[in-house]
Amino acid sequence: MSDDSKDYAAGLNERLGGYDSAIGLRFVSATLDEIVAEVPVTAAHHQPYGLVHGGVYAGIVETVCSVGAALNALQYGRSAVGLENATSFVRAARDGTLRARALPLVRGRRTQVWEARIEDQEGHLLAHGKVRLLCLESGAAMAGEVVHADKPALTKAPAKEG
Repeated sequence: MSDDSKDYAAGLNERLGGYDSAIGLRFVSATLDEIVAEVPVTAAHHQPYGLVHGGVYAGIVETVCSVGAALNALQYGRSAVGLENATSFVRAARDGTLRARALPLVRGRRTQVWEARIEDQEGHLLAHGKVRLLCLESGAAMAGEVVHADKPALTKAPAKEG
């Protein structure tokens, strides 16, 4: 039986890399039932008009929904990969902190659907989206490499060399 209330945010933050690290994303909380993350807006997030680029919103939606699905898929020894991301832009922002909250709509053994909302620091809705994800069996290949369903890989810091 899993502990649905366990918070994986600290472990996730220790392992940030790639896109999430590049945009400055940090997890506030991460349980099996809800993922919350924040991104402080910088000039690197802007499109030519000085507004937060739509791709930033879509990327944040993808991240928080994917992490929620992955944590849940791990309960069955599976991993999760995105199949579809539909993100809508509601209100423009230029600065401040973006706060995303993802909740599950469907948590099946083969597919999951998660929904996310991104708000500014005043609570105004900036974007919302839905991500449909495929749960892969342990040992399945994706883009030519085996995807490992490994909770420690998501929740613990990497081993230090030396």
